[in-house]
Amino acid sequence: MPKTIDADVLLKKATPLTHQTGHEIQPFGHLIRMPIALSERACTESVESLNQLLADTMTLRDLYKKHHWQISGPTFYQLHLLFDKHYEEQNAIVDAIAERIQQLGGITIAMASDVAETTLIPRPPKGRESAPSQISRLLHAHEIVLKEARAMAKRAAEAGDDGTNDLIVSEVIRRNELQVWFVAEHVVDEPLARAE
Repeated sequence: MPKTIDADVLLKKATPLTHQTGHEIQPFGHLIRMPIALSERACTESVESLNQLLADTMTLRDLYKKHHWQISGPTFYQLHLLFDKHYEEQNAIVDAIAERIQQLGGITIAMASDVAETTLIPRPPKGRESAPSQISRLLHAHEIVLKEARAMAKRAAEAGDDGTNDLIVSEVIRRNELQVWFVAEHVVDEPLARAE
């Protein structure tokens, strides 16, 4: 005799279990030991530095998207594309920093409210600014990131954390310096050519 299947039982098994809650498995600010041949102190210091750098990089990334959406003026098209390109590059840096924090056994800062509490980059107005003001704001944010990144890279090297040092130098510093160059060239005070 064939076995009967209760449709309600099957449907219950196929229904997503929503609204689940649980306790944190690793509190923020606490590291787990990873077998990466680094001291606990080196990992802790790098995670703290990298979380600050992550918050500031996320803020810089979001400034690029804000300005991408709100740009206006005669250089609209070029800056619209450039800002979006830089946003994508900063997003890749965000991911690399977050992954390094996890590799060190830490927990990444992740939510916008936590980023806003942590970042050193001044909050922009909600409204639209002129292109030169947007560029000046971006250059200031880059300078903040670069200043802290250089200090963090040095500390990581001194602690023997070559992976963090390499990430900061190779990806954060080099990419930010390149972006500064591309953006800064848009606000050079070049005299207009005269028709003779």
